[in-house]
Amino acid sequence: MKIILLGTAYPYRGGLATFNERLARQFLSEGHEVELWTFTLQYPSFLFPGKTQYSSEQAPADLTIRRVLNSCNPFNWIRVGRALRKAEPDLLICCYWMAFFAPAYGLISRIARRNGKTKTVALVHNMMPHEPSILDKLFAPYFVASQDGFVALSESVAEQISSLAGRSGGVAVSPHPIYDHYGERMTKTEACKALGLPDDKQYMLFFGLVRAYKGLDLLLDAFGQVKDKLPDLQLIIAGEFYEHEEKYRAQIEADGLNNRVIIRNEFIPDADLRKYFGAADLIVQPYKSATQSGVTQVAFHFEKPMLVTNVGGLGEIVHDHKMGYACEPSVPAIADDLVDYFTNSRQEPYTEYLKKEKTKYAWSNLTRAFTKIMNNE
Repeated sequence: MKIILLGTAYPYRGGLATFNERLARQFLSEGHEVELWTFTLQYPSFLFPGKTQYSSEQAPADLTIRRVLNSCNPFNWIRVGRALRKAEPDLLICCYWMAFFAPAYGLISRIARRNGKTKTVALVHNMMPHEPSILDKLFAPYFVASQDGFVALSESVAEQISSLAGRSGGVAVSPHPIYDHYGERMTKTEACKALGLPDDKQYMLFFGLVRAYKGLDLLLDAFGQVKDKLPDLQLIIAGEFYEHEEKYRAQIEADGLNNRVIIRNEFIPDADLRKYFGAADLIVQPYKSATQSGVTQVAFHFEKPMLVTNVGGLGEIVHDHKMGYACEPSVPAIADDLVDYFTNSRQEPYTEYLKKEKTKYAWSNLTRAFTKIMNNE
């Protein structure tokens, strides 16, 4: 097939760009013709809470990426829709994660489909976001009505799509594949040395953008409760703060954790992920709400047990007391599981289970989901 993915990609950074580029490579490996059409303007600067939207890494040499879409210009959306209609891809994949992009994607898809050839199948990371707004009620249905089908990464997202679309058909679920391009696993000694950390401590890793729904406050309070029971435990927070860092530093002090928390308030480039995951004994995701998370799939790649909260699709992926924990999003539940993991030698058996489970999350499963939607299976 001729396939065009419409969404974020290089020169933009972050997990969604990484996901789209890896998906494009999978389609290419299966013999398809693939292009990524990305933004000339993704977010207006005043709407973007981070330091920069752009990657500092080299452009991927193996992918065709075109910068065409201005998220704020309806006249541009018409031009992009007409260009897609003329290009006649067999499959247009709109990579959707928030309602801000729904008007653009919805109009472009409607125009592209007028050629009578192109099918539009949305790849939906989040249908209803972690931090909802009025835009979701206004714009999301417009986008949903423009698509021939959907691929969701969790059952919870699929249910949201079906509710908006008023149908259960045309929605496939394929769990988030494993990010497998971050290099080989480092030993803990090697990783700690690279990060300038002692290797005789136990480390839990909170990785990724720091936002309210990710529950770092719950984790800090839980850590404060168990710090005396786990004297060698340290917490690494590695990711850019999209909230005020001072709020969390005040909580760290209040919980008596000043010497137990390492903060790296910066966007972590792909080349450094293996260092942080290599140093970690446990990956922690104490989210208050979720759909699914790319962090769990990085943890799978590096074969690291996880503590997640049982919200959204996280509990679908992390099997409780087998490869880690899927607990309630509460301080007592998180605290109990931290003590269980670090006092009862859970790392080795959980890692062995995780190694077997990771084979389920191949990228070919995701591309197969698109094929099934295309063929109305």
